[in-house]
Order: sequence, then C-alpha cells, then structure tokens
Amino acid sequence: MWVLEAVSSEQDPLAFRINQGSVKTIGRAPRADFILDRPLVSRIHCRLEAGESSLDVIDLSSTNGIYVNGKRVKKSPLAVGDTLRVGRVEFEIRKD
Repeated sequence: MWVLEAVSSEQDPLAFRINQGSVKTIGRAPRADFILDRPLVSRIHCRLEAGESSLDVIDLSSTNGIYVNGKRVKKSPLAVGDTLRVGRVEFEIRKD
C-alpha cells in the first residue's frame, strides 16, 4: 500500500492511502477519490496510478500544476521518499 502523507498541513494531519493496482484522483470536487479542499487545488487536479513497484502521478490539466521533488511535471513516477506538491500541500511518499 502506498501512502501520501502531508509534510506540513495547515489543518488536521492528512494522509491518503492507495492500494497496488488502484487508480485514484485528487481534487477539491466531491467526485474526486481523495478530496483536498485547499487553495490552488483544481476540481480534479491529478490522477494516481499505483503499481507494485511504482506510483505514477499524472496532471489532469490543473491550473497550478503538480510538483515532484520541487520540479513541475505533467507525469512522473513517484518513489518512496519523493515529495508531491498539489496546490500548497506537500506530500511525502512512503509505502506500508
């Protein structure tokens, strides 16, 4: 299981869990799989595709983009220890 844990969340502690083989979306809309109702987050911001050895993130034409390890990307694999920024929230990637 992959875990995205907010490094510094303005509010309550925040973590998203995704099982291998799953595809999930992050956004502020109620139809997103992981709801992130924070500034600079699009309705459906990005998609996560979880494999056994990698987790891929794909930007879904969000206004403010996604950042992996500080670099803006359209699509990127994520590994344990990487950071993913969506809006102003930065997540650290780990595996349980």
